[in-house]
Amino acid sequence: MKIQTKRVYEAAEAADGLRCLVDALWPRGIKKSDLACDQWVRTLSPSPALRRLLHADPAANFAAFRTAYLAELAANAALPQFAAEVAAAAPPALTLLYAFRDTDHNHARVLAEALAPLLA
Repeated sequence: MKIQTKRVYEAAEAADGLRCLVDALWPRGIKKSDLACDQWVRTLSPSPALRRLLHADPAANFAAFRTAYLAELAANAALPQFAAEVAAAAPPALTLLYAFRDTDHNHARVLAEALAPLLA
């Protein structure tokens, strides 16, 4: 299954498949009725401390963030549960939506990395 990440401010496409918002907070400036989103999966977002670490300096802190977030995900029972739900739905693709401005250094990319072996 193809797993991709996309900012919530980008237009939805048919190829997105199952679209899941993975932020802890609802994105600013978007009404819930306006976001093309199938599910809001807050349980897989990073802890507030890790979110602050990443937001302080995304490029400089990304390696430390990635390591700590992967550890959080490994201990999070919601990860395999979510993977099982996605696998059962069998969408052509899974799109993880996030609001963070940095498209290279964000938690959705790390989450996609953690989900890949569970959805292979």
